[in-house]
Amino acid sequence: MKTKPRSKERLLLMKQGYDDSNWREEYKAYTTNKKYLELLENGPKSLSQSWILQALYGQWKKMKGYDKLDPKENEGQLQSSFSDFEKSIKRYNKS
Repeated sequence: MKTKPRSKERLLLMKQGYDDSNWREEYKAYTTNKKYLELLENGPKSLSQSWILQALYGQWKKMKGYDKLDPKENEGQLQSSFSDFEKSIKRYNKS
């Protein structure tokens, strides 16, 4: 018996824990800026407009409290200092 493939939206909803499928419509209630409203309605036409739209999405997530559900940033636990790097180079050159 074949199983039905899951839709992409359903997988994303399971992964992120919230539904952002209509965030543009919700954000329209929070802004009166004509450029933002046009961008939310028609979508981006250039790279810079897509950056603005991404910033609006980030603001919407913050307003709704969804930004707390994002994964934590790397705080440097896998990074080393430049002095550690220099020490390893010196050890390598000695052998």
